[in-house]
Amino acid sequence: MSALEDTFVPRHIGSTDAQIRAMLDLVGCASLDELIDTTVPAAIRTPRPLALGAPATESDALARLRAVAAQNRVARSMIGMGYHGTITPPVILRSIIENPLWYTPYTPYQAEIAQGRLEALLNFQTMVSELTALPLANASVLDEATAAAEAMAMCHAIARQKRPRFLIAQDCHPQTIAVTRTRAQAMGVEAVVVDPGAVDLALDSASGLLLQYPTTDGRVVDNRALIERAHAAGAQVVLAADILALALLTPPGELGADIAVGSTQRFGVPMGFGGPHAGYMATRQEHARRMPGRIVGVSVDATGQQAYRLAIQTREQHIRRDKATSNICTAQALLANVAGMYAVYHGPGGIERIAKRVHRFACTLAAGLEQLGFDTASAGLFDTVCVASGARTDELLAAAAARGINLRRIDAARLGISVDETTKETDLENLFAAFAGTESAPVQVRDIGANVADRIPHELARQSAFLTHPIFSRYHTEHELLRYITRLQGRDISLAHSMIPLGSCTMKLNAAAEMIPITWPEFSDIHPYAPREQCRGYIEMIDELSAWLAEITGFAAVSMQPNAGSQGEFAGLLTIRRYHEAAGQGHREVCLIPVSAHGTNPASAVIAGMRVVAVACAANGDIDVDDLRAQAEKHRDQLAALMVTYPSTHGVFEERIREICAIVHEYGGQVYMDGANMNAQVGVCRPGEIGADVVHLNLHKTFCIPHGGGGPGMGPIAVAEHLVPYLPGDPVSGSGAVSAATFGSAMILPISWMYIAMMGAAGLLRATQVAILNANYMAARLRERFKVLYAGPGGRVAHEFIVDCRSFEKTAGITVEDIAKRLMDFGFHAPTMSWPVAGTLMIEPTESESKEELDRFCEALLHIHGEIDAIAEGRLDPSDNPLKNAPHTALALAADSWNHPYSREAAVFPLPWLRAAKYWPPVARIDNAYGDRHLVCTCPSVAELAT
Repeated sequence: MSALEDTFVPRHIGSTDAQIRAMLDLVGCASLDELIDTTVPAAIRTPRPLALGAPATESDALARLRAVAAQNRVARSMIGMGYHGTITPPVILRSIIENPLWYTPYTPYQAEIAQGRLEALLNFQTMVSELTALPLANASVLDEATAAAEAMAMCHAIARQKRPRFLIAQDCHPQTIAVTRTRAQAMGVEAVVVDPGAVDLALDSASGLLLQYPTTDGRVVDNRALIERAHAAGAQVVLAADILALALLTPPGELGADIAVGSTQRFGVPMGFGGPHAGYMATRQEHARRMPGRIVGVSVDATGQQAYRLAIQTREQHIRRDKATSNICTAQALLANVAGMYAVYHGPGGIERIAKRVHRFACTLAAGLEQLGFDTASAGLFDTVCVASGARTDELLAAAAARGINLRRIDAARLGISVDETTKETDLENLFAAFAGTESAPVQVRDIGANVADRIPHELARQSAFLTHPIFSRYHTEHELLRYITRLQGRDISLAHSMIPLGSCTMKLNAAAEMIPITWPEFSDIHPYAPREQCRGYIEMIDELSAWLAEITGFAAVSMQPNAGSQGEFAGLLTIRRYHEAAGQGHREVCLIPVSAHGTNPASAVIAGMRVVAVACAANGDIDVDDLRAQAEKHRDQLAALMVTYPSTHGVFEERIREICAIVHEYGGQVYMDGANMNAQVGVCRPGEIGADVVHLNLHKTFCIPHGGGGPGMGPIAVAEHLVPYLPGDPVSGSGAVSAATFGSAMILPISWMYIAMMGAAGLLRATQVAILNANYMAARLRERFKVLYAGPGGRVAHEFIVDCRSFEKTAGITVEDIAKRLMDFGFHAPTMSWPVAGTLMIEPTESESKEELDRFCEALLHIHGEIDAIAEGRLDPSDNPLKNAPHTALALAADSWNHPYSREAAVFPLPWLRAAKYWPPVARIDNAYGDRHLVCTCPSVAELAT
């Protein structure tokens, strides 16, 4: 392959030069430069090009990153702390993690075309519910520490904010303590780290108590009496439980816990230097509406067939905004699906065997060390042995490291050693030799293991069954699991099928070359708290990516810690709060937010401890600058920040953005820019030059990390020089941590590194230009029949635009939801629906889509408009028409009878090109209200399936 053929930029940008010229002709521009000149205000255009160098070829970028990765040293990790070696079954690795049909879909808000992922997530919820013995689990959260922080917030809400304290056991994982304390402090809750064995814990004033099970140093403790004491005092109890240990230990629900949290990382998900991993939460049914994140539920479709959907969505931040249960937006759907499939593949017997093998190795390790004269204090344990190392701590750490094994320094006199499913006999023998100071092991694993006793306390041995649903007993051979995964992926729409034109969500190409490095062992098999000298490649890659993002945004520094866009919002606002506090201005708590803002914005402001004050928008969608000034003046002594999205949520480059920033600064506030629309800025303008102080970047949007069907994501923040000292600290040794690992979901950062390296400065600029061109081209085509709601001078839109569908309800009884469901018959996911304006569609094509694909989508919408006209003119029945009955399934088409006044062909093949490649929606329109009235959030039983 020649260098030209290996060039990435023309592979990423969908249209050819000739097609770009044709689109420019339609929008009335001679060049891409002229388009940008007439779209982006001259006052904010960056005065200098990006200093990122020339684009690298795919092969050169991969080779360079391979050399960087080679600087990492993959040791046997026995550090623990909630991160463990695991074996990803190859069928799951290839069929899910490496499969674009699983990693490129969007969040399953259009449930009819997301039935595969929804079923897989329901399996995950069922797995968590059965292992924890709590009836309700969500579809994942960001990590274990975040789950604990969310549980703290739940306890606070259950207590109706009347109990100001939250207790955290001192033997929880340190990163869990740190993240929970950060969230508590922001919310005004006093988080107190306590000795859970103390007699007086002041439970009467506490909303909840967080316990680790087993403890961070490995002890398995019976907390039933303490749980009863907490309940008697009116406090909730949260158990942070190891998911694999629950195969052998009495589960949280049976111990009396109200909420269980943890990580499912060790169910087949690599450590990845900290993530992404699917955190879990489970609770009692009565707390369903306080549970953060997404919950998959069971409902029925229009034909009565069982169907899956996201349940009780009215809890979510997009609807409840500052009154939402949480700001969580991106979860960890892809990793939850991996963990769920791991449980499906192994089943209850396999999970129990893995847990017993891990436990037997831990018991053997403890017994061997005791024979060597070490005190392990391990009367009750699952997988972690705590060794009293005394003055030899450094010596023993070094001796183990010399044999390729990383241990954990718990404190100056104790070492922690955790085993997992990857542990081998040779690992234990190497440890015995290291601790004995001999060349070979003085004690043999097989000799000890033959007679070693279990160390799970009898009273805590699990008696109840788990993973009892038939789904966990059917697919234990590779070909059966492969077929099951394939059946599920066929029920979803992904970027492998067609464009997903979701405004604000930037569903662009996730190139194979970008994805390849994440499964390299040098990236996937590193513990987040491995010795830094073993992580030089990771640090170099992260530092370089951070420098690139700082250059792109015009800021001084970047924190990679936030592992979702919502966490980036939270982290950015906390950075601003800490800045004000350091300046003696801690009373500044008002956050101005335009009414058009993302729902996560007000939700994030609330959990950051700020008071939300809405700012009006003008008729053209821009921020009402007069109202902004009035609100800033009114709250001048309390003003902390403005949250602003740029280009605006309405898809326009607002002309007065510099003035807006200046007003906020004039009254002592800081400007937080939501980076959701960064795809329209890269190479054209910089937030730091516009006047913002902090911006979060959705790497799962602009910088090509795939959405994963609802996660993973990354939301790093870039800040101006004066905010650098207030960025999130290290979760173990610092303060202000917002995620469990220092660099968040580090394993997926190579995706963005590859993207920027292969695009270079010129490629990134061209991507922005073409994204803006594609949006303006589609707007021009659709203006024939649709009203484009907002535009800048000369009718230009940014990288996305809104079409108004509200009049169709008056003329034909057709809602925007009818249009969204009808698009499924054309094989398309609907654009963002009814946001930021009810009854509209917000369309974002991105630069990756070709002119042919843009035209296909436009033809589909124009055809639908024709059907709406036919209803309005009486040529189609107002209640029995292709839109009201959409989507149409293959089952409906094949039925003996067809009772509609329109033809089967009009229903399923409305345009000729559908005959060559037809996606069949697996279910008809889903009854959302039925699903909420009959809340079922675990896999239905065989009896339920039969009814």
